[in-house]
Amino acid sequence: MHDARRQLFDAAERVLLREGPNALTSRAVTSEAGVAKGLVHRHFADFDAFLAELVLDRITRLETQTMALLDSAGTDTVADNLTGALVELFSPVAVAVVGLIIARENLRTRLREAGTARIPLLGEGTAMIRAYLAAERDLGRLADDTDARTIAPTLIGAVHLLCTEQETAPPEPAEVHKIVTMVIDGT
Repeated sequence: MHDARRQLFDAAERVLLREGPNALTSRAVTSEAGVAKGLVHRHFADFDAFLAELVLDRITRLETQTMALLDSAGTDTVADNLTGALVELFSPVAVAVVGLIIARENLRTRLREAGTARIPLLGEGTAMIRAYLAAERDLGRLADDTDARTIAPTLIGAVHLLCTEQETAPPEPAEVHKIVTMVIDGT
């Protein structure tokens, strides 16, 4: 099942990127994956369950990214580490998945039932940035009064908006870096 899941998730991400959340149907996913039409329903209770698992898979990937960012505390510059993490967090697929979550009420319901209390991906991203800022503050690379609880959602919101304004490609890392340095300069 793991290979079928990955194949279906990858196909769903390609459809989502190419055609948007309204085009994402079980038929579109199985056609994109080149598999039998019933494969989604053989492995998932229904299409909303499939979509919820797709989002939860993205959240699991973010856990790995969080560990890598925390491991980078004390290395390079804080701005460079944050920029890299935010560029990775807001990949075109992740931005499209957030759009999918916003567009589908049934998906949001399933995700709440699965235990996601915030806006999935954005909430986990905020927690990642908050933990990293706290780690850098504890290492003395940020001021003792650095307010990670305010800075983290500010960065997430600003970079997410920057990414959603892009029509054809994700923003350049330099654009993200500019936002990061503007937000953390006061710290």
